[in-house]
Amino acid sequence: MVWVSGIPVSDDNWATHPCPCGYLGDTKRECRCTPVQVQRYRARISGPLLDRIDLHIEAPALSRSKLRNEKPGESSAAIRERVNASRTCQHARFAGTKITANSRMTHAQIRKHCVIDSTLGDLLQQAMEQLSLSARAYDRILKVARTIAALAGAERIEAPHLLEAIQYRSLDRTVFY
Repeated sequence: MVWVSGIPVSDDNWATHPCPCGYLGDTKRECRCTPVQVQRYRARISGPLLDRIDLHIEAPALSRSKLRNEKPGESSAAIRERVNASRTCQHARFAGTKITANSRMTHAQIRKHCVIDSTLGDLLQQAMEQLSLSARAYDRILKVARTIAALAGAERIEAPHLLEAIQYRSLDRTVFY
């Protein structure tokens, strides 16, 4: 169990705000926190803990006009089909093992199922250096890229999949440090 701001949350899924009041970076509301409060708040979330979280996503509040937007998004049924197809591929990939999802791959399985060419390897290495990411983050990026590729119906990890996965790791360096 992980505790965030005194609230128990599960190890696999948790969310936190960028500051104690929750409004840092909000375009509609002003943050009331001092820089020292923000720094102290962010220091509570250690780098090793952030390394264990696969997706770091900023989710700003939506304006009322965007909430009322008539344009429909992707349907839940369409998303469910993509997710189920991805899960079917994962079950086939890990048949005969105790692994059931990309997120549970071992280091050896990552090397086998998350193969990237030298260009993508160079891209990932550059991101690792620029964002000062750990070896654990390297493996997590590849696992997330494998899942993104599967959701897109791709057999191999391609540049857009890898770039999206890297983007999900960049918040731990821009928001929390």
